[in-house]
Amino acid sequence: MNREEIADWFQGLQDDICHHLEVGDGTGKFHEDLWKRPEGGGGRTRIIQGTHIEKGGVNFSAVHGPLPEKIGNALRLDAGEFFATGVSIVLHPKNPWVPIIHMNVRYFEMSDGKWWFGGGIDLTPHYVNEVEAKHFHQTLKTVCDQHHEAYYPVFKKWADDYFYVKHRKETRGIGGIFFDRLSGQEGFTKEQRFAFVQSVGEAFAPLYLRFLADNKERSFEPEHKKWQLLRRGRYVEFNLVWDKGTKFGLDTDGRIESILMSLPPEVNWDYNVKVADGSPEQYTLSLLRKGIDWI
Repeated sequence: MNREEIADWFQGLQDDICHHLEVGDGTGKFHEDLWKRPEGGGGRTRIIQGTHIEKGGVNFSAVHGPLPEKIGNALRLDAGEFFATGVSIVLHPKNPWVPIIHMNVRYFEMSDGKWWFGGGIDLTPHYVNEVEAKHFHQTLKTVCDQHHEAYYPVFKKWADDYFYVKHRKETRGIGGIFFDRLSGQEGFTKEQRFAFVQSVGEAFAPLYLRFLADNKERSFEPEHKKWQLLRRGRYVEFNLVWDKGTKFGLDTDGRIESILMSLPPEVNWDYNVKVADGSPEQYTLSLLRKGIDWI
């Protein structure tokens, strides 16, 4: 298995997910921008603005070239040529009862032979629904267990720790799984690691389309929409302050429109927001913490 084969599979995953999201939305169609990176490589940025998906991005990229010094220092890598490819997805729905979702699956290698896979999938409900949260985590556990029994507990905790808005002291959502630098350690082969990443990628569309179908037609009040815009603000804060993928894209002179496709089209930051005791908003905030066993 070489990097071209991995990149080809990621492109196919992008095609498949875009098709299913268009069907799920009903009217929205993806607009594609093809772009090239001057230092090497490029990608396909695809954006949908439909009836139920207010703004969604499904991006593929495959970039290469001399490793930027800042990235080398952060990853503790010696100078050399790098190659990175993957698919990144963020969907912001119109209806407040439909959650935000993010997924990333990626591959990285260096000219000296080092390689690894990374990625993850996490859910950010505006209003936490425990039934949906349990289904989400059970699905991810089933995917993980097909490849190694230790994957889910380790990667679930990793997601809890990673998707944490430190300055707010709350998690971005209900977590999911997150993993990075999965290589040949502990006897795993590249084929085994890639098979796991493929399973994660293939789980995305059916998982999210269930949440979309169940909630996209639900009625909501202005106060629900207002809360949605406030929660989007928390999402933006994490992506711009803490997210390593955003920083990697900026540090490698990536295409800015593709990097920032994760930001919602409309967002509010009201001052010193307080929620009422016993309200659905307070209930959601009570569940934005690490270590919840959703299964």
